[in-house]
Amino acid sequence: MRAVFSWSTRQLTPDGARMFRLLSLHPGPDIGVPAAASLVGRPQPEARCLLRELARAHLIAEHVPGRYAVHDLLRFYAIEQAHNTDTDSDRREATGRMLDYYLHAAARAGRLLDPAREPVALASPRPGVATWRSADHRQALAWFEAEHQVLLAAVALAAESGFDSHAWQLPWAMTPFLHTRGHWQELAAIQRTALAAATRQRDIAAQALSSRLLANSCTSLGDHDQAHRHRASSLTLYQRLGNRLGEGKIQQHLSVLAEAQGRYADALGHAEQALRLYQSVGDKANEAVMLNDIGWYHGLLGNYRQARAFCRQALTLCAEAGHRWLEGCIWDSLGYAEHHVGNLAEAAACYQRALNIARQAGARFNEAGTLTRLGDNRHAAGELAQAQRAWQQALTILEDLQHNHADQVRAKLASTNAHPA
Repeated sequence: MRAVFSWSTRQLTPDGARMFRLLSLHPGPDIGVPAAASLVGRPQPEARCLLRELARAHLIAEHVPGRYAVHDLLRFYAIEQAHNTDTDSDRREATGRMLDYYLHAAARAGRLLDPAREPVALASPRPGVATWRSADHRQALAWFEAEHQVLLAAVALAAESGFDSHAWQLPWAMTPFLHTRGHWQELAAIQRTALAAATRQRDIAAQALSSRLLANSCTSLGDHDQAHRHRASSLTLYQRLGNRLGEGKIQQHLSVLAEAQGRYADALGHAEQALRLYQSVGDKANEAVMLNDIGWYHGLLGNYRQARAFCRQALTLCAEAGHRWLEGCIWDSLGYAEHHVGNLAEAAACYQRALNIARQAGARFNEAGTLTRLGDNRHAAGELAQAQRAWQQALTILEDLQHNHADQVRAKLASTNAHPA
């Protein structure tokens, strides 16, 4: 086989042969044109031509338009050729350019998914790194979907190869996508990698951020002991740094944890503290998040008119911040408040708006929550078939996410099946 591969590569141009060798450094199952261009440090049109040259030589396959895969045997041969031909320095620079591309592209896409996330100052990309900018939320989500497995592999590669800044910054950049899609196991795994990398760098700010994001992931997985440990560590570091935005994020996380434990008054108190911290640093996007959360907790406490007032404030600020995912959460909160003041038709309309946004945003857990409450709403309106349909759709999502809320929805369905209207 080596003789066959050698004959094929001898037919390549020098640049084509170099592209083939450097593709062996790529960690994912396939590669797009911008990442390949970054590997070789060439403009994207040139990289596209080189990839087509390799495809014509049957050394790679364009399995979907614009994305190329290398067979395992060919990858092993390319690795061998890269080590025989390219210097360690050349290979490391190529890896650095590739990781720069993924980091900066993920950071831009993540910002569109969650404008309220904690900012991180990234180093400028190396010369020769391709640029990719998503025009809107939909494109950002599509990019993450296409690069999902590649990005997970890139985090591992960065940690193994000594690119520690990339090893903690990539997980930060990926968090909005993985959280929105309910990939909490993956999120916890890469945040552990991030925390280890930040610790190796002795970067206190990075350790604070990575600890907090790991705590959030543990909470989503129901591991409250680990969440508490990492959250406490993060808060200590934020306080040492005087980072009020970070402290606000911790208070926000405490409110989510209190809600999960049914302590709604405590959740409201933490949310109000987070709001004050965000207001003190002039962070409008996070202020909008907390206004909605405060409205939601008022709703859980039975203060439905206060809930409605806070959520309407949040909706105004959300429009200014361009936070599409949050807008869906706010309509869901408003639906809950309207339902409990007896405006069932208005509540259903709010829930439908929330559903439309959650589906556009790919926010599957949010979609399941809204479907559950829509089912409750239709049941209260005496529309049993519509209620069962909404609950069944919610159950399908929750079972796919392996979330324990599935038991609650399953019980609703069982109750209506046992006592049909």
